[in-house]
Amino acid sequence: MAGELEMSREQMLDFGRKALDLVVERIESLPGENAWEGEFRKVLAEQLLEDPPEEGRPGDEVMERVVRDVLPLTVRLDHPRCFGFVPSAPAWPAVVADFLAAGWNVNQCTWLVASGPSQLELVVIDWFRRWLGYPEGAGGLFTSGGSAASVDAFVAARDAAGHPERATVYMSDQSHSALVRAAVIVGVRRECIRMIPSDADFRLDMDALARAVADDRAAGFTPVAVAANAGTVGTGAIDPLEAMAGFCAAEGLWLHVDAAYGGFAAVTERGRRLLRGIERADSIGLDAHKWFFQPYEAGCLLVKDESALRDAFAVRPDILQDTVWGANHPNFSDLGLQLSRSARALKVWMSVQTFGMARFRRAVANGMELAARAEGHVRASPVLEAMSAATLGIVCFRVNPADSELDEAALEEVNRAVLARMFWDDPAFMSSTLLHGTFALRMCILNDATTWDDVRETLEAVEKFGKEALSKTEAPE
Repeated sequence: MAGELEMSREQMLDFGRKALDLVVERIESLPGENAWEGEFRKVLAEQLLEDPPEEGRPGDEVMERVVRDVLPLTVRLDHPRCFGFVPSAPAWPAVVADFLAAGWNVNQCTWLVASGPSQLELVVIDWFRRWLGYPEGAGGLFTSGGSAASVDAFVAARDAAGHPERATVYMSDQSHSALVRAAVIVGVRRECIRMIPSDADFRLDMDALARAVADDRAAGFTPVAVAANAGTVGTGAIDPLEAMAGFCAAEGLWLHVDAAYGGFAAVTERGRRLLRGIERADSIGLDAHKWFFQPYEAGCLLVKDESALRDAFAVRPDILQDTVWGANHPNFSDLGLQLSRSARALKVWMSVQTFGMARFRRAVANGMELAARAEGHVRASPVLEAMSAATLGIVCFRVNPADSELDEAALEEVNRAVLARMFWDDPAFMSSTLLHGTFALRMCILNDATTWDDVRETLEAVEKFGKEALSKTEAPE
């Protein structure tokens, strides 16, 4: 007798084939779609807010409803003209790998429970270690993303410092909010999180960092950790990693590098030069679901000394006593906050094995090359003003003709109007940021399927909408 929640072989194959067909059709149709579709909550609540059915419905009906009413209402992060936030364009073998991991129902908590997937994670972590220049003995684990990686890193930093009561941590005013949240989670009071100003290039100011640490020591606080950026989400800026590493070594501080966006630039020659010094950090956070073309979730934390994570997280509950195989059989649950864990490394391994690193290197380089061309277009435009140099794959700019007499408030109004027009009237998707308080439009170019035509036509749309917005705006008298 079949279980209540089982399907026959034929039903499973039919259901799976339909899903496969829909996903492939969706990918093939992406270039002709808008990069963003959304709906208001009231409309969606009317469509979807209902009691669960007592009796089931045909699987085809359920799937059709999902692909019609739910899944399309997203930012299509893998669209070749998705330039907002940090896009994600997963390689197909990685998508299939997630399906296989789900089908095998892997819980990669301990070696006993999942030795094969655990060994594969060791392999991929070692790839990452070598790409970033970390020494033998370094290690780490896959996480859900940069937020979880930051929490794990700050736990290790706090414990390495002896868990002081008046702990302080330091980060740039350009740092991701995940770092602030992680510091709060590990017990650092909000008023003890020091936001260090950045310079004109949006890199952390080393003199300001040194003053803040010295002032805190003099006031009886215990500086614990410094967070550096290896590719801010705002501009792609890279903090002075070599200088920060030297400072932290001299001061006895843990250096964590947030490379969630920019870290995988290290697979290219140019990226390695830009990230020089990252190998001196105590910990590094990476997101393979960003610039390494994996589906969500594929975060990672690397630490120079893996024992720092084990010392902070290893617990030996009675219920898991059978999982201890000895020192040469590691349990990933001893290295971070999760016990139940999916087999995240499988997708990286399968996609690299399928395509090879040469193709991945070219895919990463494509984003940097297009961002540099975009900056050139902006600087040559009579309508646009560059707000930051293209760094990694990000370029920031705004509508502001050289002969404009508009004040900052009026310019912000113009650029917000342009962004709204891009949302509703153009197939591309962009986002904005504040650069030292100034509103800026922002393009993050990541997808290896993105062409120069995609970038150029998006910039030309911004110019067109900018001219129209400027014509409706009067300069102040």
